[in-house]
Amino acid sequence: MESNRCGWTQHHPLEQSYHDIEWGMPVIDDIQLFEYITLEGAQAGLSWLTVLKKREGYKTAFLNYDLVRLAELNERHVDAIIAQYDVIKHRGKIASVFTNAAAIALQKEYGSLSKALWQFTDGSPINNQWASMAEVPTSTEASKAMSKFLKKKGFKFVGETICYAFMQATGMVNDHAVNCDCYQKVIAKQKLVFSSAPRYHTSN
Repeated sequence: MESNRCGWTQHHPLEQSYHDIEWGMPVIDDIQLFEYITLEGAQAGLSWLTVLKKREGYKTAFLNYDLVRLAELNERHVDAIIAQYDVIKHRGKIASVFTNAAAIALQKEYGSLSKALWQFTDGSPINNQWASMAEVPTSTEASKAMSKFLKKKGFKFVGETICYAFMQATGMVNDHAVNCDCYQKVIAKQKLVFSSAPRYHTSN
């Protein structure tokens, strides 16, 4: 039986797998959140499929997203990463990963990167009810606020559209179409994740 999926998967196996397993599932782990910040920034101007194909290269190049180690690096390391790893060869995007290790400061200020970022949905996943992907916005007031906040904290490649894609990816918003098989799966996952994370609350 064929699955009902959101239209953007374009029938590529990598996109389908990502859509079915990850997209929209709530993420509260700091390392995973930083990975998505990195990957969404890398996507700017490109397709998500391009990023997915290079995902393992990014994980290796950026030390499994170890913020402490990344904060010790700088633009002098960009050329080595370009030469050695399967990443998007954009100097600014690569350098931004080191800059964005400013996430450490957010961990200290808020207790976790997760708390700092989930504040933009008041600590709750938002379950939208789109009939089709054509209705889904590319940015919202929440993503604009997140972008402004992160830029003020020194982050790069965190525009309002990138931030909204990040919010979609990490389950801050559930933007699966209501007829997508994953829509209810995401809601079920929200209940599991947030029942064991009392610092957050859910609202459907």
